[in-house]
Amino acid sequence: MNDAAAAPNTPRRARVRAPELIGKGGWLNTGGKDYTLADLRGRIVILDFWTFCCVNCLHVLDELRELEERHRDTVVIIGVHSPKFVHEAEHQAVVDAVERYEVEHPVLDDPELATWKQYAVRAWPTLVVIDPEGYVVAQHAGEGHAHAIETLVAELEAEHEAKGTLRRGDGPYVPPEPVATDLRFPGKALRLPEGTFLVSDTTRHQLVELAADGETVLRRIGSGERGLGPDSFSEPQGLALLPDGKVAVADTVNHAIRTFDPETGAIATVAGTGRQWWQGSATSGPALDVDLSSPWDVAWWQDRLWIAMAGVHQLWTYDPATETVEAVAGTTNEGLVDGPAAEAWFAQPSGLAAGGDRLWVADSETSAVRWLDTDLVVHTAVGTGLFDFGHRDGDADQALLQHPLGVTALPDGSVAVSDTYNHALRRYDPATGQVTTLATDLREPSDAVLVGGEGSGDPDLVVVESARHRLTRLRLPEEAVRVESVAHRTQRAATEVGPGKLRLDVVFQAPAGQKLDLRYGPSTRLLVSSTPPELLASGDGADTDLARDLVLADGVTEGVLHVSAMAASCDDDPAIEYPACHVHQQDWGVPVRVVDGGTDRLALVLAGMDEADGE
Repeated sequence: MNDAAAAPNTPRRARVRAPELIGKGGWLNTGGKDYTLADLRGRIVILDFWTFCCVNCLHVLDELRELEERHRDTVVIIGVHSPKFVHEAEHQAVVDAVERYEVEHPVLDDPELATWKQYAVRAWPTLVVIDPEGYVVAQHAGEGHAHAIETLVAELEAEHEAKGTLRRGDGPYVPPEPVATDLRFPGKALRLPEGTFLVSDTTRHQLVELAADGETVLRRIGSGERGLGPDSFSEPQGLALLPDGKVAVADTVNHAIRTFDPETGAIATVAGTGRQWWQGSATSGPALDVDLSSPWDVAWWQDRLWIAMAGVHQLWTYDPATETVEAVAGTTNEGLVDGPAAEAWFAQPSGLAAGGDRLWVADSETSAVRWLDTDLVVHTAVGTGLFDFGHRDGDADQALLQHPLGVTALPDGSVAVSDTYNHALRRYDPATGQVTTLATDLREPSDAVLVGGEGSGDPDLVVVESARHRLTRLRLPEEAVRVESVAHRTQRAATEVGPGKLRLDVVFQAPAGQKLDLRYGPSTRLLVSSTPPELLASGDGADTDLARDLVLADGVTEGVLHVSAMAASCDDDPAIEYPACHVHQQDWGVPVRVVDGGTDRLALVLAGMDEADGE
């Protein structure tokens, strides 16, 4: 059943044997042991299909932490790492990511997407629940499903305890040995007026002040424990100096903007509630009353603090004078679309730099460098979209990057790009329209700070080598480094669809104990578009029905369907006066190829099982 209005009466479970877990990269966090599903029989297994570039996947990691702790003796969460970018298929990069994001469960490194294909996964993140007898009982795409899975886990525990098929005990997780370094996966850096460096020590939930040599630790700011208190952060990233001398901090996993006063050491919250923004939440208002979503970087430009809101693919601003925030650029749709700020699309903007009349943006998921002008119009300098990336210099319209996280404005009007997954520092020069490589053999550079260049002396760049846990000083070269060009497309195979009519079904079944929230009108939302726009002859746009007939245009043989779905459900208990409600949402980018004999139905599972597909 795919009609959301009828979904609550649909049987939740079907008997589908879970495919085996296969991953050429092997297992992490198990003490060197490989596992099969047979080894896990008797436990409730939750597969988390994720990739470490994906901010939505990072949100789900945080959503699952409490469930994982409460049910450690019955539930085994297994992260199935399924890469989008070439760099994410490198085993050491996965090892680094597991430590960086404090993943405290086994991870299967699946660089060839073997298990992804066996489970017919279509989106990052996707969660699959397997019962103690080895059958798939639920699938959820996107965020907001922790409450539903908690309820399902409780039901499965009771059912299989009664049947004698539940096996309690310690899980297979074995933590890795800690490594002693001054920094651990630092994210961003800032040069303070005194010449020292302030660094966001992301994995340790602290800020660290380093001496002018970029190595000597002067002080640590924050307790090192996750939190939103007066002495804590949670995976802080971007830093920006404010006119009053304080430092703005993008406190990413706290979904907040904090300030740090270098003089007094005081930490304060100036924007955000600590809750994650969801569709329907306020997009402007008093800064401490409005939810934010994974702010990744900040920059002072045009008398306001600009925020790269990676979690919702937007740029927001914070105005200290009025103590208000506002969404300024981006629609929350993920992609690469230029134009007036309110109509533009971004994809996890992760780096910002003020450069005169331009605000530079590292738009990581489109492997792009974008910029906003003073008329609030968005432009793309380098990059083509979600699925093309690589390392290619030359004319900007054909140059390629791979998931850049940082941009740094240079004195001559050009911009240095921390080309993170290419392990390189790149440069884009608007005057010539050329992209060049400044340095290679870095390790996941995520930011760079300009040093010198005032009066006598040439400027240097101090680069945050995140995966080498250090700052590295580089002299800006007079000539570019020559690099052999490579181009890539994402590994995901295109779905073959037939010409003409295509039925789109977003499957949503309200979790057990919940019903669709119809108190204020329709509780579901579906937005469809395509790249190129000419792919769809009809069927694009927004509506409330989760099923829709699309018509593919004649003459367009391939492209990407962009589908964004949201559903709200509430606890279904008449005895509760104010039932808790839950938002489930996901964006899909589905590559399609139009061929004779291709499917005439595209099913995307938001929550539940696709019964029409035999599941």
